[in-house]
Amino acid sequence: MGQYLPIFCLAVLAVLFVVLSFVASSILAPRLTTVPKQQPYESGIVPGKAPPRRFPVRFSLIAMIFIVFDIEIIFMYPYAMVHREVGLFGLLAVAIFSASVFESFLYLLSKGALDWGPIKKVQRPAHMIGAARTASNTVRRVGLDGRTSTEETKIMIEEGLLPAEVQEPATTGAH
Repeated sequence: MGQYLPIFCLAVLAVLFVVLSFVASSILAPRLTTVPKQQPYESGIVPGKAPPRRFPVRFSLIAMIFIVFDIEIIFMYPYAMVHREVGLFGLLAVAIFSASVFESFLYLLSKGALDWGPIKKVQRPAHMIGAARTASNTVRRVGLDGRTSTEETKIMIEEGLLPAEVQEPATTGAH
């Protein structure tokens, strides 16, 4: 029982410190609440407006590359210190580890982590551009044919269950 006495004393001191901290805070803290005290605190910057735009995912991908290669360097240094003692086994272990790190680097490259240039605009072929192409003649209407009658469709439009631009199934030209 005597070997647990220091642990018990430390636990009692911890609880006593917490209780005394709360009591001192409630006694000494000012009770005046103001608008600046109620606002969130972020590094001393007063939030005046929302940020202009969201950060792209590329920032996170660059951070991942940085962390991955930092970890590789951290593990390479001990190997460099003891490479004679670990021999061929150590060399193979480091080669496998380096290959896995390089593979993660290739993954980040495939996701566009280092593509910082302007976004390339995809050009549509000429036959897909024109005033004759509209949503009504290029998008196939699916879902109403054979499901409801003309009267049911009118009722659904009147009740707001279908948008008003949906035509009756019998009068649509697209089949």
